[in-house]
Amino acid sequence: MEFHPVTIDRWRDLETLFGPRGACAGCWCMWWRTPRSAWTSGKGEGNKRALHTLVRVGPPPGILAYDGGEPVGWCAIAPRSEYSALARSRVLAPVDDREVWSVTCFFVARGHRRRGLTVRLLEAAARHARASGARVVEGYPVEPRKNGSMPDAWVYTGLVSAYEKAGFVEVARRSDTRPIMRRSLRPSPRSRS
Repeated sequence: MEFHPVTIDRWRDLETLFGPRGACAGCWCMWWRTPRSAWTSGKGEGNKRALHTLVRVGPPPGILAYDGGEPVGWCAIAPRSEYSALARSRVLAPVDDREVWSVTCFFVARGHRRRGLTVRLLEAAARHARASGARVVEGYPVEPRKNGSMPDAWVYTGLVSAYEKAGFVEVARRSDTRPIMRRSLRPSPRSRS
């Protein structure tokens, strides 16, 4: 497996992974980044253009996972301030005034699900954030209720168990099923210079 930030030279790989439906019903991973009305009106091609612009302008809005050169997984990560939906959320409101990077979304190709790829994407995302100067990464996974199962489409933010395996700890919970989890990062030599 290889993991790479999504730059414009990897756009075609992201398109291939997301497929014609844009990962999930034309979302193109813009749910967290735009006002609801813009996301709804942009469903499909509009959201695809918006994500393409983010990738083209930079910095990279996420990480791609490759298996044998084939794109098989995606993890969205950026400074929290880039996600307008987080600013509107009471459940996911800031825990404190620290500057954090946020992991908001995963998309894993069907044949690669339930193999631990989300954990590896989280680790790669943390490395990317650290290299970009981040000191804290947080995410907003779901925790299945007592019966334990959820359809794949409902766990696009990841599961608590994956975050725990990647070294994240719960720092707040304002909802039974949606904790805020964080991982502290040591400064990278590159970010100190």
